[in-house]
Amino acid sequence: MSVDDRQDDGTGHRSSPTGPRVAPPRQTPSPFAVLPKAPSPPPPPQRNVAPPPRAFRFSLWSVIIFVLLLSSVAIQAYRDLSRPGAWDFWRETYIAASMNSAVIPDVDIDGTGRGRRALAISGKIGSASASWFRDRLSEARLAAGDAVLLSSQGGALNQAAIMGEVIRSHGLVTAVATADASAKLRPTACASACVLVFAGGQTRYGIAGSRLGVHRFTTSAPVSDPLAEAQRIQGMVLGYMTKMGVSSGIVEAMSQTSDIRWLSPKEALALNLITKPVDRP
Repeated sequence: MSVDDRQDDGTGHRSSPTGPRVAPPRQTPSPFAVLPKAPSPPPPPQRNVAPPPRAFRFSLWSVIIFVLLLSSVAIQAYRDLSRPGAWDFWRETYIAASMNSAVIPDVDIDGTGRGRRALAISGKIGSASASWFRDRLSEARLAAGDAVLLSSQGGALNQAAIMGEVIRSHGLVTAVATADASAKLRPTACASACVLVFAGGQTRYGIAGSRLGVHRFTTSAPVSDPLAEAQRIQGMVLGYMTKMGVSSGIVEAMSQTSDIRWLSPKEALALNLITKPVDRP
């Protein structure tokens, strides 16, 4: 056996050439040894997170701009409402209309037994009545030959003329009357500007007992030349009535008095204001 073979027999013990076998000393870890670090966990996946909204901060310039915009709106509103009739127009458009309406599905106007659809309107003709009337006609869905029943003491002249033009453009007929729950006609009155609305009818029925009243038209707005303004109004009425097929004598009848003058059925027929008289209501 060689010397190396005697020193290590394969069990980890070494034999001394001069003595018994001796086990090698154990190696104990040092308390000051640095242990290896554990591997750190992988970072979490990145998410696209929207940044928090930035709080709106009022600046001096934004406050100034806001005040200027608010002031301009207020000034324009004041100017609009300061015009003559502007407040009435705004009130009638957005708060309460000056006229009332009712749809009558089937009414016999001339006593022939022919029923027709009708829109009955009543009340004062206000500053926004023409627009209101268009809306009511659209809702009533009247066709050519249907009727508009009138009951009014008058009101705004220009609005009445527009309403008459609308009636003529739709091919509607007119009558001065109201209707009860059974669709039976009742006589009533149509005076002043209401006569212009009545004149718009393609056929204008004269209901027995109903009255048509005319007078001289004036303006309540301040004008620099009242005489010139009166002539302008008279010319406008004359042109409108002539267009609707009414005799020019209607203007002469109007100019005779500032109070209501009630035309007799014979006068209204002679002036072609009434085109078809009806003996019974």
